[in-house]
Amino acid sequence: MTQPDAFTAISDSNRRYLLEELRRGPKTVNELANGLPVSRPAVSQHLKVLLDAGLVTVRSDGTRRIYAVSNDGFLKLNVWIDQFWEA
Repeated sequence: MTQPDAFTAISDSNRRYLLEELRRGPKTVNELANGLPVSRPAVSQHLKVLLDAGLVTVRSDGTRRIYAVSNDGFLKLNVWIDQFWEA
């Protein structure tokens, strides 16, 4: 199975919202779900897409899963985009 494309992952407005929230700091699914008009399972599905695309990381803290932005994932996006600015 191939890794999902990061550009496809960020094409969804709900996933962009999640990334903007995670940019402010690590959060749980429940914390992230509070700002969206979708169910917690839907938020988890969106986070899985972002995780599979390498744009977020997750760690366990007891029964909670804490998500954070993956700097490495965004570095890869940045490197790809930067090639178009080089003359």
